[in-house]
Amino acid sequence: MMPPMVPESDLTPYVGDPAHRATDSIARTRVYRHGVLDKEGFSVEEVSDLIGEPDTVVWIDLLEPDVEDLALVAHELGLHHLAVQDAVGVRQRPKLDRYGTHEFLNMYSAILDEATGELELSEISAFITSSAIVTVRKDEAFDMDGVLERWDGSPDLARHGVGFLLYALIDHVVDGHFEAVQDLDEQIELLEDLLFSETAHGSDVQRRSFALRKSLVTLRRIVVPMREVVNSLMRRDLKLIDEDMTPYYQDVYDHVLRATEWTESLRDLVSTIVETNLTLQGNRLNVITKKVTGWAAIIAVPTAITGFYGQNVPYPGFASSNGFLWSCALILAMSTGLYFSFKRRDWL
Repeated sequence: MMPPMVPESDLTPYVGDPAHRATDSIARTRVYRHGVLDKEGFSVEEVSDLIGEPDTVVWIDLLEPDVEDLALVAHELGLHHLAVQDAVGVRQRPKLDRYGTHEFLNMYSAILDEATGELELSEISAFITSSAIVTVRKDEAFDMDGVLERWDGSPDLARHGVGFLLYALIDHVVDGHFEAVQDLDEQIELLEDLLFSETAHGSDVQRRSFALRKSLVTLRRIVVPMREVVNSLMRRDLKLIDEDMTPYYQDVYDHVLRATEWTESLRDLVSTIVETNLTLQGNRLNVITKKVTGWAAIIAVPTAITGFYGQNVPYPGFASSNGFLWSCALILAMSTGLYFSFKRRDWL
C-alpha cells in the first residue's frame, strides 16, 4: 500500500522546483527484504515502489540537505512540512515528535576534544515510518559507518525491520554519550592530580575546570532528554517495535539513565574541584603571608639594633671596637632565637 501523501498546500513551504531531485545530498540508500539486505544505492524515486512491497524496509541517508533536497523524500514518504523544517534547522532539542504518518526524532552525538576540554556535537535527525527510516545528518562528524556495522553485525535482528534499524542508530548515539562521559571522567582525574601537585597551577586548574564544567552542562542537555525519547519509543501505541525488540530498547534506556547519573555526579565533582582550588589558593596565601611576616620580624631585629647603635650620642661601647662586637653578637643571638621560636611554632 502506498503511504499517504501530504497535500500540495503543505508542500509549498519547502518545495521550490517540483522536478527537483535530492540525489546530490544522498549519502547511502538500502532496502531490506524479509530481514535481509537486498539492494543499495538506488534512487529516491524508487522508494514509493519499494515500500509498497510486503516485508520491505527502506533506509535513506541525507547529508546536509536543504528544504528542497528533502522535498522529493517528503513526497515519497508523506512527511509533514513541520518535521521537514525541523530536520533542516539547527540546534533543535533532542525530541520525538509524533505525526499522523510518521515520527520525527532529533538527537546529538558527542565527542570530547581532550586538548581543549570542549565537547563537539553533531546533530542527527530521523523520519520514522512503519516501513522506512530516513536519517538526516547536519555534518560529517557523525560516524554513520559505525551504525552500518551494527546493522550488518546482527543479521538475525534485521527481521524486526524499522525497530531494529532505529535501535542500532540510537544505541550507537548513546554509546557515544557514554564514551564522552568516560573521557570527561578521565580528564577530571587528571585535573585532580594537577590540583594537588606541589607546583602551583591555580590559573590552569581554573581554566580547565571551567571548560570541563561547560562541556558537562552541554552533555547534560543532550543526554537527559534521551530518557523521554527512548521511553516514548517503547510505548505500545506507537507500534514501532515488537516485543522481541523491547529488551534491547530497555537496555538502551538503562544506558541513558547511567549516562545521566554519571554526568550529574561529574558536574558536582567539577564544582567541588573549583571550590577546593579556591580554598587551596587561600591556604597558600595564608602560608606565604605567615612566612613573610616571620622573616620580616627577624629582619626587624638587626634593623632596630643597628639603628640604636647608629645614634650620634654616647652609649656603652661608644667609639670602641667592643660596641661593634656587642651589636653583632646581639643581632645574631636575637635573630637566631626568633628563627627557632618561629620554626617551632611552624610559622616558617
